[in-house]
Amino acid sequence: MYYLRRIFLATLLVNILVLFAWHAVPAASNAIAQKPVDDWQYNWTPDEDKEVEPDIGEKSLEILFYTLSAWMTLEFFRLLFALGFGLSTVVSIIIIFVLASVSGPMIGSITDQGRASIRDYGYSTGGAKDINNFRQNIAAGYLPQPSDITYEGLFYDYRFDTGSASVDQPNSGKLFVPAWSSAVSQNPLSGETEHYLAVGLKSGRSLDEFSRKKLNLVVVLDISGSMSSSFYEYYYGGHRKRNDLNEQTEKMSKLESACQSISAMLDHLRPDDRFGMVLFNHEAHLAKPVSAVGTTDMQALKGHILALSPTGATNMEEGLEEGCRLLMPFTLNNPDEFENRIIFLTDAMPNTDDTSESGLLAISENMAKHRIYMTFVGMGIDFNSQLIRSISKVRGANYYSVHSPIEFKKRLADEFEFMVTPMIFDLALTLKAPGFRISQVIGSPEADMATGRIMHVKTLFPAPTDENGTRGGIILLRLEKLNDNPEITLTVNYEDRSGHEDEVNSTFVITAAEPEHFDDAGIRKGVLLARYADLIKNSATASHKRTGPANESSTDGSGWSYWERPARALAVPSAAKSDIDKFCAHLKIEITNIGDRNLEKEVQVLSQLSQLVEQRVVAQ
Repeated sequence: MYYLRRIFLATLLVNILVLFAWHAVPAASNAIAQKPVDDWQYNWTPDEDKEVEPDIGEKSLEILFYTLSAWMTLEFFRLLFALGFGLSTVVSIIIIFVLASVSGPMIGSITDQGRASIRDYGYSTGGAKDINNFRQNIAAGYLPQPSDITYEGLFYDYRFDTGSASVDQPNSGKLFVPAWSSAVSQNPLSGETEHYLAVGLKSGRSLDEFSRKKLNLVVVLDISGSMSSSFYEYYYGGHRKRNDLNEQTEKMSKLESACQSISAMLDHLRPDDRFGMVLFNHEAHLAKPVSAVGTTDMQALKGHILALSPTGATNMEEGLEEGCRLLMPFTLNNPDEFENRIIFLTDAMPNTDDTSESGLLAISENMAKHRIYMTFVGMGIDFNSQLIRSISKVRGANYYSVHSPIEFKKRLADEFEFMVTPMIFDLALTLKAPGFRISQVIGSPEADMATGRIMHVKTLFPAPTDENGTRGGIILLRLEKLNDNPEITLTVNYEDRSGHEDEVNSTFVITAAEPEHFDDAGIRKGVLLARYADLIKNSATASHKRTGPANESSTDGSGWSYWERPARALAVPSAAKSDIDKFCAHLKIEITNIGDRNLEKEVQVLSQLSQLVEQRVVAQ
C-alpha cells in the first residue's frame, strides 16, 4: 500500500506538471510579453450543425487530471483525520477556498485607475430610447405594433429645455435638480381644456463630477434562424421593395448588422473594462469568458464576431441565464467602482423553452437585485418591441432598436457612456396640491405605477445636453383640476447609484391662463408630441391584434407562436382621416411656434397615413 500510494502520488504530480505547462506556460508567456490573448471559445460547424469537440489529447489529459485531483483530495482529508484534525479544520479550509475563488473579481476594485468624463448631461428615463421600429414599419408599409411607439421613446428623439431649477440653490451640487413648468391647452381634436406640469430632468452637478464607472460587460447575441432574414424584411411572411435603400443595405441580414454593431461597440471599451460574450439559439453557448479588455486580442475578437452565422431556434431564457451566470462573480465588486451590464441583441421572437413574458421578466428582475442591469438592442424591422418593452421596465434597464449599423455607430460615439450608466434609481415624486391631482404620467415606462399624488420612475440615465436642451429630458404630468388653488408643493425622493438616498423639495405656482398658455417651448413640445403619440396609437396601430400580455394558448390564426411577429400591411381606419388631417394642420402651426424643424418628420408620417386612406377610397 505504501508503494502504491507513492506511485499514485508521483503520477499525480507528473500530470499536474504536464497540465500546468499545457495551460499556464503560454498564459505566463503572454503576460510577460504583454501579448493580447484570443480566448474565443465558440466553434460552430454549420454543415454538421454541431460544436467541434476538443482534441483527444487535451480531453484525455483533463480527464486524468480531474481523476487524480479527486484522489489527492481524498488523501489530503484522510491525512488530516489521521493526524487528529477535526471537522472544524476541514470546514475552515473549505471556507478559505470559497473566499479565494471569488477574490479575483474583488481585487480589480482595489486597483482602480482613473475614469473618463463625458460632455454636458441631463437625464432621461429608462425604457425605450427611440421609436425607430415604428418609423421603419411605416416607411415600408407594414402595420406597427402599439408598443413600437412609446412616449419616452418619442421624447428621446427630441431635446427639451424645460423650466428652471426651483430648489433652494440652483447649483446646489445635488445629483438631481428637477425643473418645473406648466401649461394650459385646448386639445385640438377633443376641444377639452387640459392642464399639464412638466418635470425637467436636470442635474445640479458640474461635468467634472460625472464619470463612467469601470464596466463589467457581457454581450448576449441572438444567432437563431430568424436573424438570417434581411434587416428590412419580415422573417415570417413579408418583403417589400424599398426604393430608399441601396442594394447592400437592403440585403444585409439582422445578424450581420448586429455583429457590425457589436464590433463598433468594442471600440468604446477601456483597457480596465472587462468583456465577455454569450451566443444563443435553441441553447446558450459561451463564446468568450469575461476578461480584461487590455489583455484581450480585440482584433481577433472582432474577426470571430463578424464570422458568425445564424442557425437554430430562439431560446432567450437560456441566453439571459448564461449572461447572468458570467457576471454573477463580479457582483461582489465595489459598486462605487464597477458597473455590471448585459447588452442583449435580438429580434425578440422566442419560440422554445420558457417564452412567457412573466418568466423572462422574473429573470431580469432577479439580475437587477444583484446589480446586473440590462440594455436590449432590437434588431430588424420585425423586432418584437412588445416583449422587450415589458421586460425592460425593471430597474436599470433600457432598450434601443437598430435599423442601420452606420446610424448605430454614430449613436454609440455620442451615447455609449450614457447607455451603460444608470444614475438615479427609484425616483418618487409626491404632489401636494389642493387644486390638482395627477391623472396621467407621460414619458415614463412606469406610468401605470402612478397614483393621484405620487409618480414613480425606476431609473434615470444621463442624456446628452446642448444649447437646445436635454435629449428626452422631460416627463409630463397631465393634471385634473379640482379647484382654483394654483400652489403646488413637490417632494422628490431618489437613490443614487451607490445606494445613498436624497430628497429635493420645491414649490411651484401653476399659471392657469385658459384657454391657452405655455410657460416655455419645452413643455409646449412635450404636450404636442404626447397628443401626436395618442393619435398614432388610435389610428396607425389600432388594428394590430397582439396588444395584451402573452397567452401561449391563444392563437391569431397565423400559425406562429405568440412572439413570432408576422408581416401585416399598414391599414388606417377611414374614420381616422379627419383627425389625422386636422392634427397635421395643428402640427404645422406648432412647429413655427416651437421653432423645432425636426418635428417636420412627424408631418410626413401623418401625410403618409392620410394618403393611404385616400388611396383605399379611390380603389373602392
